[in-house]
Amino acid sequence: MKELTRAFVAVFAVSFGLMYLVHVLNASEGYGGDNTVTVYNWGDYIDEELIERFEEETGYKVVYETFDSNEAMFTKISQGGTSYDVAVPSEYAVARMIEENMLIPLDHGKLPNLVHIDPRFLDLSFDPGNRYSVPYFWGTVGIAFNPALVPGKTFESWNDLWDPDLENQILLIDGAREVMGMGLNSLGYSLNSTNEEELLAAKEKLDLLTPNVKAIVGDEIKMLMAQEEAAVALVWSGDAAEIMWENENIDYVVPEEGSNLWFDTMVIPTTAKNVEGAHAFINFMLDPEAAAQNAEYVGYSTPNKTAMEILPEDITGDERFYPDDELVARLEVYENLGKRMLARYNDLFLEFKMHRK
Repeated sequence: MKELTRAFVAVFAVSFGLMYLVHVLNASEGYGGDNTVTVYNWGDYIDEELIERFEEETGYKVVYETFDSNEAMFTKISQGGTSYDVAVPSEYAVARMIEENMLIPLDHGKLPNLVHIDPRFLDLSFDPGNRYSVPYFWGTVGIAFNPALVPGKTFESWNDLWDPDLENQILLIDGAREVMGMGLNSLGYSLNSTNEEELLAAKEKLDLLTPNVKAIVGDEIKMLMAQEEAAVALVWSGDAAEIMWENENIDYVVPEEGSNLWFDTMVIPTTAKNVEGAHAFINFMLDPEAAAQNAEYVGYSTPNKTAMEILPEDITGDERFYPDDELVARLEVYENLGKRMLARYNDLFLEFKMHRK
């Protein structure tokens, strides 16, 4: 028994020593809780030079991780394995996180750069008063296409995607809300529909699109379109801008039936360990010069009205990415449909993907 006790004490001592050594090493490299801001963002969604500048100006160290869907982000934060100080969810995910008490109210007194945000993008239905979130980027969902590969086609309607001439030519975002929303919009329904008959009708119509679908993919959709591996793609507007930067043959349009008007935001999860640093990071990203640099790099539309004055006219004057009020009026923001209905969207989308095989 004495030998067992001594062995236990020895193991405990070694374990404690290793933990202490890791703590010391982390602290020596600037990764202590008070000195670190852990950011959780979408992939390829920030100019990394801005992270370096933030670290130089504030003394904080940034630990940066990425996700590829709101659902993946929500699951990881809710499980609490990593204490993220700043996260970048979309609007419907913000509403759900508020509902489930996953966010810390923002101290607007620590966000003086909030004054630069266009009032059109503040006080929206998913977060009245911006108590929990501030805008990061915004945009639309539409169709990127290569006129050289599909001559004469303009995609003014979602229904144009069902053209038999497009067999094996379409790429789709791997997103339930985007693909189901396209199906719903093509039938004249709301992309926030909770009507079972409408959802089933959208799924059945999507099944008819199967011969035209080359692949359902993630970030690689940009590379595939730029390299002309496909002629048409359902994409977010910012991805379209990046594709068009790589290949000047590509164009982008939002169909006349309407589409999604989305917002990505910056929030502070309740698991955050450095709330002060989180506010500092958010305020830095709201700085007009930082926002303008980020918008040029990422290719998405900035909600920062002062940054708009800094950006080149060929960016801010492009109505495909900064649409006029008439188009915006035909767009819908994704609503938080609740767990049950979101699961229904995911199930129908999965059935559609399985139907292709």
